[in-house]
Amino acid sequence: MPEQGHLEQRGHVGRADVPKAEPAASAVRPADVPKAEPPAAAVRRTGLLVTLLLGGLTATPPLAMDMYLPSLPQVTDSLHAPAATVQLTLTACLLGMALGQLVVGPMSDRWGRRRPLLAGLLAYVVATALCAVAPTVEFLVGFRLVQGLAGAAGIVIARAVVRDLYDGVAMARFFSTLMLIGGVAPIVAPLMGGQILRVTDWRGVFVVLTVIGALLAGLVWTRLPETLPAAERHTGGVVEALHSMRRLLADLPFAGYMLTGGFAFAALFAYISASPFVIQEIYGASPQTFSLLFGVNSVGLVVVGQINGKVLVGRVSLERVLGVGLLTVTAAATALLLMTTGVFGEVGLFPVAAGLFVLMSAMGVALPNAQSLALLRTKHSAGSASALLGTSSFLIGAIASPLVGMAGEGTAVPMAVVQLAAALVALLCFMTMCRPWNTRATAEGAEN
Repeated sequence: MPEQGHLEQRGHVGRADVPKAEPAASAVRPADVPKAEPPAAAVRRTGLLVTLLLGGLTATPPLAMDMYLPSLPQVTDSLHAPAATVQLTLTACLLGMALGQLVVGPMSDRWGRRRPLLAGLLAYVVATALCAVAPTVEFLVGFRLVQGLAGAAGIVIARAVVRDLYDGVAMARFFSTLMLIGGVAPIVAPLMGGQILRVTDWRGVFVVLTVIGALLAGLVWTRLPETLPAAERHTGGVVEALHSMRRLLADLPFAGYMLTGGFAFAALFAYISASPFVIQEIYGASPQTFSLLFGVNSVGLVVVGQINGKVLVGRVSLERVLGVGLLTVTAAATALLLMTTGVFGEVGLFPVAAGLFVLMSAMGVALPNAQSLALLRTKHSAGSASALLGTSSFLIGAIASPLVGMAGEGTAVPMAVVQLAAALVALLCFMTMCRPWNTRATAEGAEN
């Protein structure tokens, strides 16, 4: 597709909610020049395909992490390695995904979205295939690190592509749609992993992940056009990328939205890390009950995310919706802390599960709106901005995750403390750095 034609399609598809003035030159175009905008039906088909493709790229982290979880005991036995060492395969992948975004994001601002994305997916496929044949746990840890570094391309560039295609209300709605896919992936991935282990061993899990990565690479190659025009790319190298990130971090509202989303994500990470132990060991639920509750909470997040995108966005300001979401997360975390410390006496599983459901559901408005508001602050460094958003969330979440087990196995208080502390910090960053009451300040971007 020609570059100019693509740009006109981009304005038609992604920014339909923003009125665009007809260029003056259009009145003198030759009659034999075909219109650059494709038919509406073709636009809708392309939009659906791009949505599914970007959703698949967004689902890469939960697939790479959660599909592998049921096979951890098999890895321990197969490679004759201690359980603590095998756990490093998860840490290595998470660390790679966090750090890889800092590299791939600026690369996509300089060379466009397609080339870094295709290179990352190719490296992801190779690294995942090597995981399937790893002879020792040390090799597996190394391959998982490379897998995470390469898989980061899908995460960061998917967000950058959304920023290229959409703006304002349309972007917030699209992020809510991506949350639907991202919310389903953690539910489906462990189930897929368990079913794969019924017919093969842990190496088969990585074979399936390799096939999924290859399919995504093929779809990107054939179906995802370049979304960053050459005129809008950065020409500098590492130094300019660092300057771009410094400019973004110096923009107080952007940094505020980044930290707000990061600490909200930390509350989510605390739930993911602690809930299997809290639900099953402390409250005596069966693994089946835990899986059901985990699925219900994920459905709550997805449903609220869809309400955010389909109902709230465009009718209520993003800042107000984000503020209500953060207040709801804080209230749920406070209730959980009161319940786990015995203020209400002995409570059973149902009240705790209800508190976790409210907290998780509120993430459906907190996380996508924090990302949307942050990306609205930048026009020409969406890759670098996306990298900062992703890396900060992963790193803050990774730091918060081990804190939930600091007080031992007999209490759920640490989970509630971490969740409440993260929610309060997120709310503080939002109020003091983002200045949500100053609509003019929040609407103006960091870059002109």
